[in-house]
Amino acid sequence: MAQAPDTPLAPGALEHELEQADTRTRWLLSLPAILIITFFAAAPLLVMVVYSFLTPGDYGNVKWQFSTEGWTGVLMQRDIFDDNMTWADAHLSIFWRSLKLSMVTTVLTLIFGVPTAWFVATRPRGKRELWLFLITVPFWTNLLVRTIAIQELIRAEGVINNVLMFLHIIDAPIQMMFTDFAIGFGMTYVYLPLMVLPVYAAVEKLDFRLVEAAHDLYAGRWTAFRRVILPMIKPGIIAGSILVFIPCLGAYVTPRVLGGGKNLMFGNLIELQFGAGRNWPLGAALSFTLMAIVMVALIYYVRITSREEKTDV
Repeated sequence: MAQAPDTPLAPGALEHELEQADTRTRWLLSLPAILIITFFAAAPLLVMVVYSFLTPGDYGNVKWQFSTEGWTGVLMQRDIFDDNMTWADAHLSIFWRSLKLSMVTTVLTLIFGVPTAWFVATRPRGKRELWLFLITVPFWTNLLVRTIAIQELIRAEGVINNVLMFLHIIDAPIQMMFTDFAIGFGMTYVYLPLMVLPVYAAVEKLDFRLVEAAHDLYAGRWTAFRRVILPMIKPGIIAGSILVFIPCLGAYVTPRVLGGGKNLMFGNLIELQFGAGRNWPLGAALSFTLMAIVMVALIYYVRITSREEKTDV
């Protein structure tokens, strides 16, 4: 008996079937990345969320008893005598120092980074690669090595003090190590390239004919910079500020080496809870507090850039 020929699919059904096959292929191709993100990013974060709602162990680790003391301890502390809750002055001081030094570092990298990016972007095209190479060379060196190099500059017997004493500008070494100045100086050096590169990318795209037109219309240098150049390189400045501010908040090595363990920052406080403090729930809660601050900064950046794009359109 002859078989009936297959019934042809309707055009709409055929397109739907092709779309489903394409969707399945995309999911299969994305599966390795999804598994990596799940096991190496989402899973550790989930563990930290669980730990933040548990009770600290006697010698580190945690006890599997529900508690919100970890989150409460971010801003408050319990008195060991009468069990009253008071503000955690030490934590608030460290939060303020972290925010202050992060903002100061961002401003300093902006002050030094914008002229540097402008200088590189205005060089002949064949020489820009050399200048960019020199700017990115420090990234090839370990962060600890770069921090120790800064330490050799600012310590009591370091290069800066020796030069100043040789020139008879000072009679005794200036105490720069283990201060907020040392931390800010070190972070400015470490994160300066993160400001220069985005600003350079923005300046490179700048249409200098607009600057010439502003001068033709009798605009001074400051007016041309404020009304023409600054609005056009603003996305690069915002991107560089975010790239500097976020790692500064969680910096650990630079404050640890140049601060000497006395001038703690957010990252050092988190490490202290997982180490000598033996309070893992508090360390986990502090980690998520830092993550929340970073997320706020990123959302602010996304909103600003999207607003700029709508304005340009």
